[in-house]
Amino acid sequence: MDKATNVRNLSVIAHVDHGKSTLTDSLLFKAGIVSAAKAGEARATDTRQDEKDRGITIKSTAITLYGQLPEPEDIKDIEQKTDGNNFLINLIDSPGHVDFSSEVTAALRVTDGALVVVDTIEGVCVQTETVLRQALGERIKPVVIINKVDRALLELQVSQEDLYQSFARTIESVNVVIATYFDRSLGDVQVYPDKGTVAFGAGLHGWAFTIRQFAQRYAKKFGVKKSKMTERLWGDHYFNPATKKWTTNGVYEDKKLPRAFNQFILDPIFKIFAAVMNNKKDEIPILLEKLEIKLSPQDMEKEGKQLLKVVMRTFLPAADALMEMMILHLPSPVTAQKYRAETLYEGPPDDEAYIGIRDCDPKAPLMLYVSKMVPTSDKGRFYAFGRVFSGTVRSGLKVRIQGPNYVPGRKQDLFIKTVQRTVLMMGGKVDPIDDVPAGNILGLVGIDQFLLKSGTITTSETAHNLKVMKFSVSPVVRRTVEVKNAQDLPKLVEGLKRLSKSDPCVLTSVSESGEHVVAGAGELHLEICLKDLEEDHAGVPLRISDPVVSFRETVTEKSSKTALSKSPNKHNRLYMVAEPLDEEVSKDIEAGKISPRDDVKARARVLADEHGWDVTDGRKIWCFGPDGNGANLLVDQSKAVQYLNEAKDSVVSGFQLATREGPIAEEPMRSCRFNIMDVVLHTDAIHRGGGQIIQTTRRVLNAAALLANPALQEPIFQVEIQVPEQAMRGVYGVLSRRRGQVFSEEQRPGTPLFTIKAYLPIMESFGFPADLRQATGGQAFPQSVFDHWELLPGGSALDPTSLVGKMVQDMRKRKGIKIEVPGVENYYDAL
Repeated sequence: MDKATNVRNLSVIAHVDHGKSTLTDSLLFKAGIVSAAKAGEARATDTRQDEKDRGITIKSTAITLYGQLPEPEDIKDIEQKTDGNNFLINLIDSPGHVDFSSEVTAALRVTDGALVVVDTIEGVCVQTETVLRQALGERIKPVVIINKVDRALLELQVSQEDLYQSFARTIESVNVVIATYFDRSLGDVQVYPDKGTVAFGAGLHGWAFTIRQFAQRYAKKFGVKKSKMTERLWGDHYFNPATKKWTTNGVYEDKKLPRAFNQFILDPIFKIFAAVMNNKKDEIPILLEKLEIKLSPQDMEKEGKQLLKVVMRTFLPAADALMEMMILHLPSPVTAQKYRAETLYEGPPDDEAYIGIRDCDPKAPLMLYVSKMVPTSDKGRFYAFGRVFSGTVRSGLKVRIQGPNYVPGRKQDLFIKTVQRTVLMMGGKVDPIDDVPAGNILGLVGIDQFLLKSGTITTSETAHNLKVMKFSVSPVVRRTVEVKNAQDLPKLVEGLKRLSKSDPCVLTSVSESGEHVVAGAGELHLEICLKDLEEDHAGVPLRISDPVVSFRETVTEKSSKTALSKSPNKHNRLYMVAEPLDEEVSKDIEAGKISPRDDVKARARVLADEHGWDVTDGRKIWCFGPDGNGANLLVDQSKAVQYLNEAKDSVVSGFQLATREGPIAEEPMRSCRFNIMDVVLHTDAIHRGGGQIIQTTRRVLNAAALLANPALQEPIFQVEIQVPEQAMRGVYGVLSRRRGQVFSEEQRPGTPLFTIKAYLPIMESFGFPADLRQATGGQAFPQSVFDHWELLPGGSALDPTSLVGKMVQDMRKRKGIKIEVPGVENYYDAL
């Protein structure tokens, strides 16, 4: 751990069911944690019972392994500084299901490299693209393994050339995604088999190879350099046995030459598969001798797949290929933090904390980012799971715990405490450890009372925060929970607190009518969260409502009049106008491209150049809302108002309240821009305090929104469905019944599968997978991910007879507020 140059931190990321946990097993087998018989089936990183039952990963699990590069010449191939041939691999196995992609974000933040797993048959899917995009956004270098090659050989029985073409297509699809999100400071990180950044294998059978490994074998035989051999084993290179020369022309004397990749790599693999699966007892020993594979007498007695597994695992152990690829091609913390520091740290690039992070210096002030909380066996307590970016953390060290809302120089969201213990995360268990230097991943005990989900821990008094993570999913599906026995209420409240700690992307809140609301990223995510709540966190029987979707309130035109509101003492007046915010601006705010922390002039320039704003307006943005970072803006357009700055804080507070609960159905607002036209304030400060201004601001904002033709926006999923041709009619039927819109349909080359992409409103998505399975006889597999917000069709929100109006009434009824939407006059003092 002290040699940061020899540490590799990586996350295993992929689409659901492409074999991440199964592949991780072969590494654990190499490290001696899993037995050979169980590797590939144990899925040792799935530590929860429901993960084993469902066969999917739900929480990301970290494990630390020790690895070695056996050959001294291998070390020469590492392009970064290295110290000896012993390496420490911190590996995080993350979930593939889109509902848990917040776990992937938390895993990516604390790692520098990513092992992207792609299924040979399914290729690059929607979630592969999502996780790759997240990884590149965090400046994480990817390497790829194409998994489940055994299925192509056993089930599809493809020819060698078809398999090569399939590999080439998959790698090209990955590179297209990587090129789309190119980041100059990360450089070109596209993957190529001949550069050693792509491996091929089968996690279930525990075998994998890189071209470099085969090149090493053949280089001795041909008497050429290994690097030369590596280049020739991929692409259009052919070996002509007649002339004993290499050529790029695949035809010689009217005969087709086999491609070098097929001849030297696939051919021996195909021969092993054919001999073993067709039970050719006489051929097997000859093959094993040629390939220098020694098996024990017990193993030689096995047959079929069992024998195949043993032979392939001995011939091409997966752990060796993966270890080699990670150690040679993934950056060490020392390398990675040089280019990651600026995206990680909020403060200026010349303070001690930034320099410590950039140099990964164990003697600098401590900078540690906690990315998530991991529940311990001790009920209600959590390990704070994170990574040391600079400095060294040890038990008993006095640290500053800075939450996400901490501002340097203020006391808010800051605690000064000592670290009780530091531990090493080992799958489902932990090992105590004395101290952890920069560049390593760890768990902390005793921090969980002071941080909700994530935060920065430092020993420097001037340090800014490490940036808050951006999630690719947002909690849009909600359910209300209540206890069956009234006396269990305190347990539920306590349980909800623990639940919101344990998951990076779950929100718990209490509505005004006293209901406890839990919001998650999708149906499955919510189901798992509520199961945890009932069984672990609260431990009491619960009643759970049907899922409900959260909407956003917006305006569709400029206010027809200027809204005015007077303060209760009639001495202050506010005049405001609402207008819709351009969708592009809203998306940029949500993506973090335009944020409240930006430099005012730079932000105004971006708004003027890219979105056609007036520069003066761009410089006079008072705040974003709700919660200080949402997609609504308050712009000061008033001229020469006395005492305006003294009332600014109160107006901003009122704006946050108004945008958190809009006037139509008390849903959060989105894409609204409010302009302050004029303000009249009393000369005496005592008459213009917060008590007079905050509620007045809220009333005038609500009135301005009601005058601007208010509407609702609903969240939309992008659904990707893989389906064979004969079942496509069923898919279209289900989608059209649920207001879905198909926007692309393409066939996967070389397979009978079609990929249909469609937009589906989330409120229509409950029970969608079951419905789809029924309509297609279980042949269609949907993957849905939150994509965007869209106006809800169906008339005006203010007309109680329209479709939207009725929905508004239902929502108000559910929340226990007056069913009629209050008219503008309720917010007015004078028109």
